Amino acid sequence: MKSIKYITTAFLCTLLFSMNAQQKTNPKNQDEELGKVAWYRDYDQAVLLSAKENKPVFILFQEVPGCMTCRTYGHNVMSNPLLVEVIENEFIPLAIFNNKGGKDKQVLQKYNEPTWNNPVVRIVDNAGNNLTNRIAGDYSALAVYNAITEVLQKEGKEIPKYLTLLGQELKGNKYGATRETYYSMYCFWTGEKQLGSNEGVLNTEAGFMNGREVVKVTYNTEIVSDKTLTSFAQQNKMSPIQQDNSYRASSKDEDYYLQHSNYKYIPLTRLQRTKINSALGNRKSAESYLSPSQKKWLDNINQIGKKVRFNKDFETNWNVLVSSLK
Repeated sequence: MKSIKYITTAFLCTLLFSMNAQQKTNPKNQDEELGKVAWYRDYDQAVLLSAKENKPVFILFQEVPGCMTCRTYGHNVMSNPLLVEVIENEFIPLAIFNNKGGKDKQVLQKYNEPTWNNPVVRIVDNAGNNLTNRIAGDYSALAVYNAITEVLQKEGKEIPKYLTLLGQELKGNKYGATRETYYSMYCFWTGEKQLGSNEGVLNTEAGFMNGREVVKVTYNTEIVSDKTLTSFAQQNKMSPIQQDNSYRASSKDEDYYLQHSNYKYIPLTRLQRTKINSALGNRKSAESYLSPSQKKWLDNINQIGKKVRFNKDFETNWNVLVSSLK
């Protein structure tokens, strides 16, 4: 009798696990309007999970199949690898189709959302109450980032470093606040690790100009001023230098410390590269700059294969790697 009981229990556990696995969409073959997020599709289930896991519900009201705006939103926002990471790890992702009936229509009515509408995002608690303003009309990744960080802060949760870095890149691109400057020094490996440690520095690039080793720095002027950056450089025996036609990048020297680590096998954003290279050069831990998936890949290098990915197109290499592991 005990063996029968154990078999029955095991069967039920397997059945429940199977049912739970089927409750989310599969990013590998889902509609393009949904992007790369694995979504729950049942509102009641999402709020129950929200209470159980102490995570807010991230609701995407989306037209599926949808218009060009809906498809673009799926491709450009809901497929951003690091946004996908934070939505899936810090929230309960829920997709509601605004051009369907049944339970989807009931949720639309609950929130007074229009049918056949462009994408709308709401972030709610386990009672269904809004935790931030409804996102509508702004179809940028930055709008989602701002809402996510606002909610995490309100909930008293730590903002992951990889998300903070993503925000710096999104803001720099959105507001055109990025500038470039050049510094010469005795060793651009040292120059990159030192300059890259500065808050507001988005990218460093090793190169040569008139026979001298230089570092090209891209930075966000809303975070760090040219004066502050130059003062730091001079304190560390670097000199500002005007760009001329002799400048050429040295790809074999860029991110030198990163290139001599297993981090080179992981898809990284430009800003992640800069901060990780600086941390490694200064003999500090760099794992805090990685998302959950990136940490898993770093811990399982042999599984993902020792192929250099850090300096390739970030999103393309991310998607190829994710597909190859499923």
